[in-house]
Formats: sequence, structure tokens, C-alpha cells
Amino acid sequence: MARFLIRVELHTSRSRDDYNLLHDEMEAEGFSRTITSGDGVTYHLPPAEYSYEGDVDKSAVLGKAKRAAKATGHEYGVIVCEGSRTWDGLKKVK
Repeated sequence: MARFLIRVELHTSRSRDDYNLLHDEMEAEGFSRTITSGDGVTYHLPPAEYSYEGDVDKSAVLGKAKRAAKATGHEYGVIVCEGSRTWDGLKKVK
């Protein structure tokens, strides 16, 4: 199973509600706003970053993220990275 980290920026967003809509659309596409470590601890990702795990390639993940971003009605930018991840300083999910 492949692991991806995705960042979406709404270029023309003017309110937090725009990002709330993005979060809902990304969730509907199967993305998560958390990440889980090898020892099972779950952490919050920074704002507008998402994780995705599945038997798909980067272009499929990009397509899903683009659909979600487009649904907001704003201009957007998306980046998709595949592979191992490491982090520090993220807040644990309670």
C-alpha cells in the first residue's frame, strides 16, 4: 500500500469557511488530516495538509485532490508526495 502526503492551497480563498469546505471535500475523497506513527500514535497534520494511503499511484491521488479543491470554487494549487514520512512537533490527537 502506498502512502502520500498532500498539500492544497486555495489561492483565492478569503475565509476559513472555504478551507472547511475543502476539508469536507477531501474527506469525501478518502483523505485524512491526521498521520499515524509506526507505534500507533496519531498526530494532527498542519493546516491544508492531508494524508492518503491506498493501492493507487500519484496521478490518481492528484486527481482526487483536484476534484476536492475544484469543488470549493476557488483557484488552487496541489502537491502530492509519495513515500516514507518523518516528522517532529506535531500535536497528538486526543
